[in-house]
Amino acid sequence: MSERLDIVLINPGDKKQIYQDLGADYSAVEPPFWIAVIASYLRNKKYNVFVIDANAENLNPDETAKKVSSLDPRLSAVIVYGSQPSASTQNMTISGKICNALKKNTFAKVAIGGLHPSALPEKTLKEERVDFVIEGEGPHTLTGLLEVLRSGTTDFSKVLGLWYRKGKDTFNNPRAAVISDLDKFLPVAAWDLLPMQKYKAHNWHCFDHINERSPYAAIYTSLGCPYNCIFCCINALFGKPGIRYRSPELVVEEITLLAKKYGVKNIKIVDELFIFKEEHYMKIVDLLLEKKLDLNFWVYARVDTIKQKNLSKMKKAGINWIALGIESANPYVRDSAQKRMRVNDIKAVVVAIQGAGIRVIGNFIFGLPNDTSKTMRQTLDLAKELNCEFVNFYCGMAYPGSKLYEIALKENWQTPREWHAFSQHSYETLPLPTKYIRAKEVLKFRDGAFREYFENPAYLKMLADKFGENVKNHIEVMAKVKLKRRLLE
Repeated sequence: MSERLDIVLINPGDKKQIYQDLGADYSAVEPPFWIAVIASYLRNKKYNVFVIDANAENLNPDETAKKVSSLDPRLSAVIVYGSQPSASTQNMTISGKICNALKKNTFAKVAIGGLHPSALPEKTLKEERVDFVIEGEGPHTLTGLLEVLRSGTTDFSKVLGLWYRKGKDTFNNPRAAVISDLDKFLPVAAWDLLPMQKYKAHNWHCFDHINERSPYAAIYTSLGCPYNCIFCCINALFGKPGIRYRSPELVVEEITLLAKKYGVKNIKIVDELFIFKEEHYMKIVDLLLEKKLDLNFWVYARVDTIKQKNLSKMKKAGINWIALGIESANPYVRDSAQKRMRVNDIKAVVVAIQGAGIRVIGNFIFGLPNDTSKTMRQTLDLAKELNCEFVNFYCGMAYPGSKLYEIALKENWQTPREWHAFSQHSYETLPLPTKYIRAKEVLKFRDGAFREYFENPAYLKMLADKFGENVKNHIEVMAKVKLKRRLLE
């Protein structure tokens, strides 16, 4: 094994810029699973690896660079991924600042990778002060790059998935093949390299124990999504729609480690669609039941992938929250986003989930291409009727890597000037207009809908009845947090 440190993997973040005042007490601080699993894979390949979670440790770019300089690695790699699709683009502003500080203050080569750089690799190489851009998932590219750096040569032409410069010329190599053996390339993550004491769950994830949000973990059991919704960019990292799985046995081995070694109770399954392949997710459920662990999971599903017969067993295994992508109440608006389901189906599935004792977090989007003021109102009314235990209200946003981004460029729609303005909660946020209403109207409606939902007496009564007055009071305080918006000034 080489004595010199081969690579420092860096998780960027700026909670204040991305979430404003919601970042302090209400949002999660999530461990960077993608970084931790790449670190584990590289260690297994006999590379020396270190991780800096600048987000969790609240390190500014200069502090991050100072730490990297003291470690003197061959390569520092900023991995801009995050645990939800928008997290990559919205973190590009701080990532660029970190890369700049690394180039100024360290001797290491600098790479950047993740979802956004994979969606826009050429643009990223031109705009950021980096030596390399990693296009695609990363493990193949990083091992190839580290092999060249260890050899002391400068021939990067055979490193798959790599973008780089020679003088003023830009070069890019073909993408690496998508990972086929997930258990090999996504082994148990290197949790020992992370500041596990720094992570905490979202407030709503812990409504049953609101003051016990740490420790917290987030893991994948699969990669990708077989669907192709126009607003989603998740498949940019993989090059095409599709889904691949880690084995249930490996997943439960990792969960058991988290519970027993690190005391983790609150766990997010990051998969875009955990509830999809029944033999996969129910095998995990069966293995968890055998372990008899006291856990609190939240997972993602589509309305049309829920099977009511499985809900009771899932609840017993600790799946307490299911996040549903409902998006819109209007079938024409929803179907134009390539998400076909009926309102009656939505209502029946939400009732069935709640009937099994599982809580629902409903995800809704205002400002899809065919939205009007009337259809957005219909969506808010549906959300209030469903009375989910929590909701996320988003504006339609053209994330790089999504079909909506391609449409926005083709139609010459205005998109955010700064990458962090792709954050739904930032001051600079700029949603898309629809065919019928301006971006300003969409944002104003979304922010008003947030207050209307969380101040709704029926919702607050439900919270008090299910979770107690403490949780109700917590949400009442949250609802008073007013986000500043440049667009609405």
